Amino acid sequence: MPNIETLRRNLEARGFQTSYYETCQDACDDLVRRLAGREIGFGGSITLRELGLFDRLKETSTCFWHWEGATPAQAAAAPTYLCSVNGVAETGEMVNIDGRGNRVASGLFGHEKVYFIIGVNKIAPDLEGAIWRARNIAGPKNAQRLGGKTPCAVKGDRCYDCDSPDRICSAMVTYWRRPASIPEAEVVIINRELGY
Repeated sequence: MPNIETLRRNLEARGFQTSYYETCQDACDDLVRRLAGREIGFGGSITLRELGLFDRLKETSTCFWHWEGATPAQAAAAPTYLCSVNGVAETGEMVNIDGRGNRVASGLFGHEKVYFIIGVNKIAPDLEGAIWRARNIAGPKNAQRLGGKTPCAVKGDRCYDCDSPDRICSAMVTYWRRPASIPEAEVVIINRELGY
């Protein structure tokens, strides 16, 4: 079981704000309250979909999500951006893998505040474990979800570092610290299994 206080302390030492919620309902209620009236971009994320956050936020905010009719460019132009990550190290590093690059780009640049929303299933003991998780758990599940013909999607067991045209993992970003171009970044930790 990960030590949430250690994780929060390490993330905060790396320049990230943190918040913690025991339930999805508590997290959603607080985020809807805090983000009311804002323009919000969404990155592709099963975590965000499972939370139902888009439907809740669109009632009080202007939301852009390419899964809900907007374009990635509209999401990238919003002052506030919501996404998740594929792995988080208890030591404070975070890892994201992306195929097109729009989600990782928005986690690095161009927004006033980025919220990285994670379930406790994404937490690994260290950076090596977070990278392993991103490549061998999140990658195959996302490739399967997208109907890819990659070895990881077909076998569903691990990354094969393939050369398939369906490959969804073109880029990997490691957040060692909050990117200097983003004034505020918050890691929202929810004590539930969410996403891949």
